[in-house]
Parts: sequence; structure tokens; C-alpha cells
Amino acid sequence: MKYVQSVESVAIPEGVTVSIKSRVVKVTGPRGELVKALKHVDVAFEKVNNKLIKLYVHNGDRKHVATLRTVKSLITNLIKGVTVGYKYKMKFVYAHFPINVNVIEKEGSKLIEIRNFLGDKKVREVPIPTDVTCELGQKDELIVTGNSVEDVSQTCADVQQICRVRNKDIRKFLDGIYVSERGHIAEEL
Repeated sequence: MKYVQSVESVAIPEGVTVSIKSRVVKVTGPRGELVKALKHVDVAFEKVNNKLIKLYVHNGDRKHVATLRTVKSLITNLIKGVTVGYKYKMKFVYAHFPINVNVIEKEGSKLIEIRNFLGDKKVREVPIPTDVTCELGQKDELIVTGNSVEDVSQTCADVQQICRVRNKDIRKFLDGIYVSERGHIAEEL
């Protein structure tokens, strides 16, 4: 079944400017600027005024209309990123061998260095994107913050994946670094 016209709208809060040019969305706010290219998505954008953006799909089927909601969520995440930011907390879980984590700088790029995971001599390294900051919190805690939810969550996913237990029973060996808390850097407006 084809839908003649499907419409979604995104409200723009005070202090945030959104510009759309040839499906490249640029959001500027108090915490910085984020850019997202949506050239591959067949959705029409209309900036009604400085407070509202409307998204359209004409004659779309069910899957095409579903991308409309995805684009709305992407723009909402950009707006939330430049206003309040994203903060993920990760906990180190180990039974015997304490996991040693450091944030280092090597050859001009920052890395998360993981040592002594399950007693391994291997040093695991996860690159940190430029707009993401990582710091060690209280005991056995890593705090990952940034404006882009995609970069912050991908960094956490990379850390969790590099600490996967292999060739052992994962019901018994629960060691790893896991996301324990998700939230925002600033209090929500």
C-alpha cells in the first residue's frame, strides 16, 4: 500500500540553529556544532521557520515511510547533542584478574589502553574519536562523553567488544567492560 503523503515535524529549541542544504543537516548550539549527511535518504525537508522543520515522504510504501521516523530521530539526537551532550559510564567487571584501563596518547591520537584482561599479556587498544573525551571515574569506572551520540556509543561498543571472552563458557566468565549508565552531560532543559 502506498501512502500519499507522510509528514513528521521536529521542533527546534531556543539557542539552536539548524541549516539544511542538499540534505546535509548542520546543527549549531551552545555545546558546539554537528553535521550529518542524509543524502542517501529520500526524504524532503522544509524549514517552516526557526522553530520548526517538516519532513515529507510522497507516495512512499511502508519501509520508505519508516525512514521518515529515523530521520526525525537523527535530527533530534543532533539537537540534543549540541544542547545537553551525551555521557556513558562503563564499569569494569572481573572475578580474579583486575582490569587495568588507561587513556593514553600515541602518535597524535588518543587511545583507551586495556591491560590484564583475564590475565592476558596482550594490550588491547581502542581509538577515541576526536570529539569524544574519555576519563577514568571512581574505582573501576570509565566515563565517555561527547556531543555525537553515534561517536560516544560506538566508542563504548568498541571497548565492550574488545573485551569479549572467547573459548570459555560466557555464563561463568562474565568479565568485561560494560555500559552501566547512560545520560546527559548537562541537565536537560
